[in-house]
Amino acid sequence: MSFTVAIDGPAAAGKGTISRAVAQHFGFAHLDTGLLYRAVGRRMLHGEDPVEAAGRLQAADLEGDDLRGPDVARAASKVAVIPEVRAALVDFQRAFATRAGGAVLDGRDIGTVICPDARVKLFVTASAEVRAERRLAELKGRGLDTDFETVLADVRERDARDSERAEAPMVAAADAVVLDTSDLSIEAAVARAIATVEEAR
Repeated sequence: MSFTVAIDGPAAAGKGTISRAVAQHFGFAHLDTGLLYRAVGRRMLHGEDPVEAAGRLQAADLEGDDLRGPDVARAASKVAVIPEVRAALVDFQRAFATRAGGAVLDGRDIGTVICPDARVKLFVTASAEVRAERRLAELKGRGLDTDFETVLADVRERDARDSERAEAPMVAAADAVVLDTSDLSIEAAVARAIATVEEAR
């Protein structure tokens, strides 16, 4: 029997870390749906048509350290506003969500569009400033040269693009549990997420 956990939220709020921890704790499969859009974005940067790239996406396309780079992140946010790209990736995500043994999916529209009937919905968020600090540390840790103001502007630009797009905008589902990680350690945030899933089971 499938048990789906939908975890949404903006960039660098901690949803990826929380999703992986929840999946590991319960033995569920995990899908970072943002990687689908990053993979399409990467192909677009290499000259491919994004709609065609989305239609041909394979599991192997979700690998590679360069998927985490800022250029690919910006490209992902741009291709994500294309309705035909989103439509091409919906079936991939829904099939993953209904697999036996349980699944955790994280992204921007999992609880509202992809899996509106998910047993658990979490919306993980944090202030733009806190998220920019986290992203800056991550980028510098990978040897990329940038600064706080640049990263903050990028975070705010992505938030606007993700929340204001006409197709499947990023928004907390009406029945989602909102988890603000601004003042939480990752351990505390993970514990709250696990407790929420435990309660639903």
